[in-house]
Amino acid sequence: MGKSNKTVKTNAVRILEREGIDFTLIAYDISDDLIDGVSVAEKTGQAVETVYKTLVTKAADKSLYVFLIPVALELDLKKAAKAAGVKKLDMLPLKDLTKETGYIRGGCSPVGMKRDFPTIIDESATSLNKIVVSAGKPGLQMTLCPTDLVAMTQAKVFDVCK
Repeated sequence: MGKSNKTVKTNAVRILEREGIDFTLIAYDISDDLIDGVSVAEKTGQAVETVYKTLVTKAADKSLYVFLIPVALELDLKKAAKAAGVKKLDMLPLKDLTKETGYIRGGCSPVGMKRDFPTIIDESATSLNKIVVSAGKPGLQMTLCPTDLVAMTQAKVFDVCK
């Protein structure tokens, strides 16, 4: 039996297809281990301001909050906590990422996590026609309309970058 050339089916891809969301997949090489967002933007020829990283944070009560911000920027944890309506947020330890989300570092998509977590997208996305986010595995990104991503994740939009 030969391998088929079917599209890679991650949870994120399956959900977008099921919901009829228009998206494009972009594959890139990960053999050099450069999977940070800026490197991915360069490898895929995407404008760096359109590529967003998915960050997972944890509140004192152990609640998780997901943030999408441009890859070249940093999450402001004070602004993020205010947007989430909690006193303080810390980054989720990397060792807990897969257990909590079902995804691994470099392949954490805002769509299709194990559970639906409150999601906040940086307001910079609202000025874009398209946004590029992880499609659920390292080496695979997806491009879609920010309003579709907001609808899919029931995200709120706030200024959360430094």
